[in-house]
Amino acid sequence: MPSISAIFDAHLDAIHALRTQEAAIQELGAQLITCLRYGNRIFLCGNGGSAADAQHIAAEMVCRFETNRRALPAIALTTDTSALTAIGNDFGYERVFARQVEALARPGDLLIGISTSGNSGNVIAAVEQADEMGLVTIGLLGGDGGQMLDQVAHALVVPATVTARVQECHILIGHIWCGMIDEAFAEPL
Repeated sequence: MPSISAIFDAHLDAIHALRTQEAAIQELGAQLITCLRYGNRIFLCGNGGSAADAQHIAAEMVCRFETNRRALPAIALTTDTSALTAIGNDFGYERVFARQVEALARPGDLLIGISTSGNSGNVIAAVEQADEMGLVTIGLLGGDGGQMLDQVAHALVVPATVTARVQECHILIGHIWCGMIDEAFAEPL
């Protein structure tokens, strides 16, 4: 295992590399706000730590991040164990998110697919389903972006190959977006 100091350095290197994508992070945050202002919903999905990130970001939107504001419609497609297991059993694990997109989403909604490799088959299937239905698609990706890079309408690729560093950047991006959303929907004093 690398030293703690080396891990800190790798973390900071990954965060500093995001500065080249500051404008894209800002632009996509604005798209999330526009989606919500028009009464549409944000869906999120991912596997493992990315599933946890999907749930974390959705919870910040539904509840609040740092500022009191109205609840906003964000749904992590990773949380309904009955749907996940039924779909996995009947249609295969690759369809667990796509089937939920098919059932719950409508044109104008937005899907954030989170994959540290960009190659998660079930997230790719959700992106394909969302695209067919007229949703805006955003990929939070890592490494070289993998297969999802060319499948999402908008990609933010963390240029790191260590999963933990990519996830640390993904949650930072999610927190930036949640802060932007808080500000846009803040209740007047």
